[in-house]
Amino acid sequence: MSALTLHTVERDSFFTRLDFRSKLALMGAITLVAFVWESPVPGGLLAVAVALACLAAKVKFGYIRMVVTLLLPFAVFMILMQGFLGADLVRARLHRETLTPLFAFPASWPLIGGGMMTVEGVLYALNIVFKTLTMILVLPLGIFTTDVNAMVIGMVKMRVPYKIAFIFSSTLRFFPLLFEEIQTIIEAQRLRGLAFETMGALKRLRVYAKIAVPLILGALVKSQTLDIVLQSKAFTGSPERTYLHETHLSAADYAVIASSILFIVTAAIAYFGWGIGRFGDLLIGN
Repeated sequence: MSALTLHTVERDSFFTRLDFRSKLALMGAITLVAFVWESPVPGGLLAVAVALACLAAKVKFGYIRMVVTLLLPFAVFMILMQGFLGADLVRARLHRETLTPLFAFPASWPLIGGGMMTVEGVLYALNIVFKTLTMILVLPLGIFTTDVNAMVIGMVKMRVPYKIAFIFSSTLRFFPLLFEEIQTIIEAQRLRGLAFETMGALKRLRVYAKIAVPLILGALVKSQTLDIVLQSKAFTGSPERTYLHETHLSAADYAVIASSILFIVTAAIAYFGWGIGRFGDLLIGN
C-alpha cells in the first residue's frame, strides 16, 4: 500500500513559476465569481475551466477524480432535496408561482405520493454542486503549485503577520506527517494479522475510528516537540528577519493579477447589466 502524502505537482508549469500573490488574486477572483453566479451553465463552464487549469498546472488527475467521486453523493443529495423540496426557494428566486415538472409520483403511493421533482429545482441544485466543485478545485492552483517557503514569503510581503503565515505553513507541513503516521499505524495493524481487504465497510470504518486515538496522541507529541524547538531557538514571530529565498512579481504575475481584476469587473457588468449568471427562466440567466 502506497504511503499517503499531500498531493503536490511533480512537474514544472506556468502556474509553478507564478508568485503566490498572483495565484491568490486568481483564486480570489474565481471563488468570488463562482459564489455570485447562480446559473448552472456559466457555473458549470467555470468548473470545467478550473479543472482544465488544474490539469494544465500538472495537478494529478487522481486528485481531481477523487474530488469528483467524493462530491457525487453530495450532488445526488442536493438534486433530490432541491428537486423535490426546494420549490418554495426556487419560486422566490424566480418570482413566479408555477414551476416546470420533471416527473411526479402517483398520488396513490404512500408517503411520497404526489411528490414532484421540478426542472428549476434540479438546475438550482446543479448550480450549488458546480459552485462547490469550483471552490474545491481552485485550491490546487495556488497550494499544490507553490513551495511552502514561497507561500510564507508571499504572505509576509502582503503584510500578513508573520506568526499567521508561520502557522499556515506549519499546518501544511504537518499534513504529510499525519498521513505518514496513519500509514504507520495501518501497517502495524497489518503485521498483527488485520486484513483490511476482507472486511466489510462498517467493520473497516470501526477500525479506522480506532486509529484516531493513537493518531491524535502522536499529533500532540509532535506539536509539543515543535513548541520546544521554537522556544529553544527563541522564536518571536518578528517579520524583521532574513529569508533564504526571495520572490518578486514578474510580468506574468502582473498579467495574472490584471486578468483577475478584469474577470471580476466583466462578470459583474454581465451579471448586473445583462443578467448573465442570474438564475432565471433561461439556463444562462434571465
